[in-house]
Amino acid sequence: MPHELLKNIQPRKYQQAIFETCKEKDCLVVLPTGTGKTLIALMTAIDRFKKFPLEKILILAPTRPLIEQHFESFKKNLPEDWADMQLFTGKTPADKRKQIWETAEFIFSTPQCIANDLDKMLYQLNEVSLLIVDECHRCLKNYAYNRVAQKYKTQATNPRVLALTASPGGDKKTITQVCANLGINAVEIRTQKSPDVLPYLQELEFEKIEVEFPAEFMEIKILLEEIYNKKISELKHRRVLFGYASKTMLLKTQAKLMQNIKRKRNINNMLAVSACATALKISHALTLLETQTISSFIVYLKDLFKQASEKKSKGVQKLVRNPCFAKAYTLATTLNKEHPKLQVLKEIVKKQFQTNPDSRIIVFAQFRETVLTISEELNKIQEVKADTFVGQAIKNHEKGKTTGLKQKEQKEMIEKFKLGKINVLVATSIAEEGLDIPEVNEVIFYEPIPSAIRKIQRAGRTARLSKGVLKILITKKTLDETFHYVANHKEKRMHKAIDEIKKDFENNDGQKKLII
Repeated sequence: MPHELLKNIQPRKYQQAIFETCKEKDCLVVLPTGTGKTLIALMTAIDRFKKFPLEKILILAPTRPLIEQHFESFKKNLPEDWADMQLFTGKTPADKRKQIWETAEFIFSTPQCIANDLDKMLYQLNEVSLLIVDECHRCLKNYAYNRVAQKYKTQATNPRVLALTASPGGDKKTITQVCANLGINAVEIRTQKSPDVLPYLQELEFEKIEVEFPAEFMEIKILLEEIYNKKISELKHRRVLFGYASKTMLLKTQAKLMQNIKRKRNINNMLAVSACATALKISHALTLLETQTISSFIVYLKDLFKQASEKKSKGVQKLVRNPCFAKAYTLATTLNKEHPKLQVLKEIVKKQFQTNPDSRIIVFAQFRETVLTISEELNKIQEVKADTFVGQAIKNHEKGKTTGLKQKEQKEMIEKFKLGKINVLVATSIAEEGLDIPEVNEVIFYEPIPSAIRKIQRAGRTARLSKGVLKILITKKTLDETFHYVANHKEKRMHKAIDEIKKDFENNDGQKKLII
């Protein structure tokens, strides 16, 4: 049995049951964050390597820190020198990768690296007996995962695919597409409520904290909504927008209009594009006002004024001259108060450290400007050592900072968090997915997000080894309430869709064809 080789680790019953399926079929494994997907990957890799000792195992993860994590995990849990394990990175020259590929037995890489090598025909995948795809919900559209999967399906002599995720997608069509792209013909799903998983999970206490939306903020909101509603009416009048004007629908309308203009310019479409762009700008401003911080809202309005002064577009120039916009800006800059969520957040964090001075907390927020503000405010609390945990992109901010953490810096920050040199991580989406962040006492969502995938990834940061608390701040009568409802609805729909797909596979006796 594969687990006989594993050092200091034994599979749980559900992991053993899932492994039995993975041995025989190309399988999508959906497991909550922190319940041991990596061990299933290890066991499957051992099994395939024993069956095909002259072939290779290829393990893919979407980012370098994630794939390094898998590399270290395999090395730690397998006997030394049991297999030649190699980590591919973009820093390794292509000719060196080609040379390493020849002798390596377990290869760990980002999909982009392998896809590029395959395009250059440096090697083929005919000798790969197992392809492990972590965070496989990324396997949509033209992502490098797809290119590797397509080549693997056509080249491999003894193919087997193991796809891993905590959240594959929000609907049946999306999940089925992921399965089709990877050639999946079996699904193994467990949730936090599954009977065989429950005994291993720590209690997760969930708390929804509602905050009143101040009357002064409402005054600004009404002014902006007046501009927004006029632009939506204009788009409907020009017969380019139908039904409910969600942000997604506006983005689709804008893209469609741009395509039409490329083919043939006409005045109706040109004016509609301008109206659409203004509506999207106001939509973003409302999101910041209702769900983020007043400082981030003011920064955004100032940026629009800057764009207007630089004559970047006639639409922006017209927008900043609008009396409703000007009044909204004046009201915001004379408010002398922040979003009430910020004060509530400070009280929650302060209380947690008074209860347990050794606490670790992650605060998630959608926008970098908000993350910076939260970090500054939390550091005013005596016990708190907060820092921002963000992606690699460099951005200029009103506070005169340019943020952007390289992957090496992200790893260093996680190490400081483990050691207690930092005790609050204020993070954007970069901390949601897979990274080996230590156990935390509390996860706080500064705002709900309308994505089942991201909600599940965020929530999985706590209640792994000990009891955890998840708190979501929701501003009443705002987009926060809408987003909270949408995320919950999508999560229920996702689990229903996975169950349906699993039944479809079982009814088709593992045939790879599914009706999309």
